[in-house]
Amino acid sequence: MTDEVKETFVNASGGRRATGGGSAPPAPPAPPAPAALAAKVRTLGPSMTRSMQRVAEAVAGDPAGCAALTVTGLAELTGTSEATVVRTARLLGYPGYRDLRLALAGLAAQQQSGRAPAITTDIAVDDPIADVVAKLAYDEQQTLADTAAGLDTVQLGAAVAALTAARRTDVYGIGASNLVAQDLTQKMLRIGLIAHAPGDPHLAVTNAVQLRAGDVALAITHSGSTGDVIEPLRAAFERGATTIAITGRPDSPVTQYADHVLTTSTARESELRPAAMSSRTSQLLVVDCLFVGVAQRTYESAAPALAASYEALAHRHGALRGVAGDRRA
Repeated sequence: MTDEVKETFVNASGGRRATGGGSAPPAPPAPPAPAALAAKVRTLGPSMTRSMQRVAEAVAGDPAGCAALTVTGLAELTGTSEATVVRTARLLGYPGYRDLRLALAGLAAQQQSGRAPAITTDIAVDDPIADVVAKLAYDEQQTLADTAAGLDTVQLGAAVAALTAARRTDVYGIGASNLVAQDLTQKMLRIGLIAHAPGDPHLAVTNAVQLRAGDVALAITHSGSTGDVIEPLRAAFERGATTIAITGRPDSPVTQYADHVLTTSTARESELRPAAMSSRTSQLLVVDCLFVGVAQRTYESAAPALAASYEALAHRHGALRGVAGDRRA
């Protein structure tokens, strides 16, 4: 890493690049709303220590009961220490335990208003197809709700601003994440922005070393530890490009090289529903949020570009309709 590029890593919301100019650091993000607490627990739970998981599961499972406890009481209830309780509160996005208690009280009030708690169900091998549809639809809705609740809108806004101003954008993803990367680049191309999503890891690195200040590199990796995604993002980071990570693990290696981190929901994996399915759902939501944000900021040029692309493809859609009509005849 070059001497000019010194990264300063802070909390789980993502890595920050040192400015070197003495400017004030960005303000810390606001604590998550009460409704986002359960989503944060589901997202961050797998990366917590077992003792912190016990605290997180307790507050998510019984917000009313835990809201009435002191930090000592919650530590005794979960068989942990006061320090573990405070660390868990901070990892969930709250400055201290007092703020977590206030969120728990708010969540308890929402639950008492009549909203039923969400229950995720697994798909069995012998489930009727109607049950499969219902369960998948429910899980997709939960994944989207969790992602929306936990998404840092300050980070999202900063990422949108970077993409809007970028000379060029590279998006890195492998496997299912590459499908999401392709989705974003195709959208951006249709509004007249230069974007690439190289599927080959070698090409991704080759592209990344050509980036510089004013460009954007965006990495999509559910685990946050995919080497073929981290390597090009690091190369772009070291060359001064603005870097963004979309990941389900806000404390994962990829965030070390990300100026902005957008966290997706971490859904439960099952035998018939691998992680790639649920992660793709949440990633697509974040990608759509980014695209709409960019389209809003570039509306004067984006609207004509979209109209031109529709017009250019209209004859192809018409030809396909004609073929379909011939077959029905």
